[in-house]
Amino acid sequence: MNTHCHKASSFALTAILFVVLKGMAGEAQSLSVLPVNVHLAPGEKATSLTVSNQGTSKTAIQIRTFAWSQEGGEDKLTATGEVVASPPIASLEPGATQVIRLILRKSPQGRESTYRILLDQIPPPAEPGVVHVVLRLSIPIFAQPTTVAVPHMQYHVETSAGQIYLVGTNDGLRHEALRDFELTTSDGRKLKPATGSSPYILAGATRRWTITAQGPLPMPSETLQLTGHADAGAIEEQVRVVSTQ
Repeated sequence: MNTHCHKASSFALTAILFVVLKGMAGEAQSLSVLPVNVHLAPGEKATSLTVSNQGTSKTAIQIRTFAWSQEGGEDKLTATGEVVASPPIASLEPGATQVIRLILRKSPQGRESTYRILLDQIPPPAEPGVVHVVLRLSIPIFAQPTTVAVPHMQYHVETSAGQIYLVGTNDGLRHEALRDFELTTSDGRKLKPATGSSPYILAGATRRWTITAQGPLPMPSETLQLTGHADAGAIEEQVRVVSTQ
C-alpha cells in the first residue's frame, strides 16, 4: 500500500484558478468544485461532488481517495479502497460539469472515519516553450458512525526553542475544527497562528499550531486566554503555558 503525506491547506475556496502560460501571454482557466467538505450522516453510504470547467478550453481531471489520519501533528494520507470515486478520470469541455459519485464501502465503527479526495488536473501533452501550471485540490470526507460521536478537546500552550505553539488534543470520537483563534497574554498582547494552518483536529489526534508573536515568550505556568470558533461553537477558555525546553 502506498503512503502519501500531505499538509492540509485552506478549504474555504469554492473555485481554484490556474493559468496556462505561453511565452509572455497567458490563457486564464478555472475549475469549481462543490461541496468543498463532504459529510456523510450515520448510515449514509453515497454522495457526490460537482466539478465545473469555467475555463475556455477542454481539461481533464483525476480523482483519488485516501484514508486520512494525523500522526505527530501532521496529516497522513494512505491510499484506500474504502471510498470509491466514480468516474476516477473525467474530461470536461469548456462550460461543462461532471458529477463525481462517492461511495463508502466500509461503515464507520464506534467513531468517525475520515478520508480525503485528491482531485488533480491532468496536464495536456507537453509543448516546446509552454509551461502548464495545474491544479491539485484536497477535499475532506467525514463519515459518521451510527452511535453518537462528539469531539472532546483540551488545549495548552508550549514554548520551545524560542517558539510558541498552541497544542490541541482531541480524545473524542469526532473531529473538531478550530478557526479564527487568538491567544491573549496577561499583559494584553494578541498572539495569532501562522497563516495557512489547517483547522482540523481528528478524533484521537493531537495538533500543534505555530503562533506568531512579538516580544517575550509567555512564562511557564502563565495562563493565556484562548478565544476562537469551533464546529461545536465559540471558544473562550484559559490555557496554561508549559515549557518543553
